[in-house]
Formats: sequence, C-alpha cells, structure tokens
Amino acid sequence: MLNATPSLPLFVLASASPARRKLLQMVGINPLVCQSDFDESQITVTDGETLVTTLAQCKAETVKDRFDDALILGCDSVLMVANKIYGKPESPEVAIARWQEMRGNIGVLYTGHALLDLRQQKQILRCGITKVYFAKISDRQIRDYVATGEPLKCAGSFALEGKGGLFIEKIEGCHSNVIGLSLPLLHQMIEALGYNVSDFW
Repeated sequence: MLNATPSLPLFVLASASPARRKLLQMVGINPLVCQSDFDESQITVTDGETLVTTLAQCKAETVKDRFDDALILGCDSVLMVANKIYGKPESPEVAIARWQEMRGNIGVLYTGHALLDLRQQKQILRCGITKVYFAKISDRQIRDYVATGEPLKCAGSFALEGKGGLFIEKIEGCHSNVIGLSLPLLHQMIEALGYNVSDFW
C-alpha cells in the first residue's frame, strides 16, 4: 500500500493519458499515475453523460485497493455527433470515416470525472459537456491528419491541443474538458471534499 503525507492524501490519476497528466502538472498538481486497465467493453450504456461518468468511476475504483490514503481521479471522454457515440477509433480507416462524418458538423464532447476520497470514504461524480464545431476539411486533409497517428489516440479522433486544433472552428464550454479533464470541475470537486486545491501544489 502507498501512503500519503499525514496532512494530505496522495493525488492519484487513474489514467495513462499523457494529456490529462500534463493538464494537472500545468496547474501545479503532480499526480501519481496509476493506470486502471479497466475493460471498458463491460459498460454498454448509450447515454453519453451516464457512460463517461460510469467509466470514470470504474477506472478510479479499479485502482483504489492499491492505496490506504488517496484522492483518486478517474476520467473518461467520448464525442457524440448526430446521436452517435465516438470513443477512440479502432483503425485509421475508422478514423477517416468518422472525420468524413464530423467535418462541418457540431459534436458534443462528454468527459466524466470521478474523485474518490479514501480518507473520508466519499466520492464525487461530475460530467463536463463542451460543444465542438468542426471545420469543413478536404478528404486529403483528413487522410493526412489520420496518417500522423494522432487521431488514433483520442476520443472523437482528434486532439484539440495537437494538429487537430487546426480543424476546430470554435468550442462552446470548457476548453480543457475537450483535452480530457475539466480543470474548473476538478477545482469544484476538490473544494467540495473540503480540501484547498492549492494545498496540492
């Protein structure tokens, strides 16, 4: 079992996502990364908000037995376009087909957040929702973008903080939510558990 300091629980990120880790580090939180390896195929919910919050909770709970005293953050993201849920594409061909559907359309990016507090035996679940407006890009641009490999690593087949940012006309809502973790939501969740977010700097 890994222990925290006497005054503060250990901050654990139950995700191998480099983007989520970078977001946390950017705001002064250096988490212990503990990949959950949760089998997402177990969850077959079709509602975007319920799906991501359930997956986020499962990811956090999968790793909790490795710690005595920790704040464990689990996250999961999906994109919904025209009532279709998109996670990470399984292949370049799938990514190309998705982009051909997404271009010129509006998507809704759902990111579920689960924060488990082992010290207080409490948990908080939240979902961040952001609208994403996709540019009308050409077939060649789609093929070139997918060939970089970036879309294969991301829910919705794009990375706002990467080359994919070139093809997003605007967003409505939380910017960091699209990257995989809503920083404003995280702040609210930490404070709701009675901690000061700056204590984790």
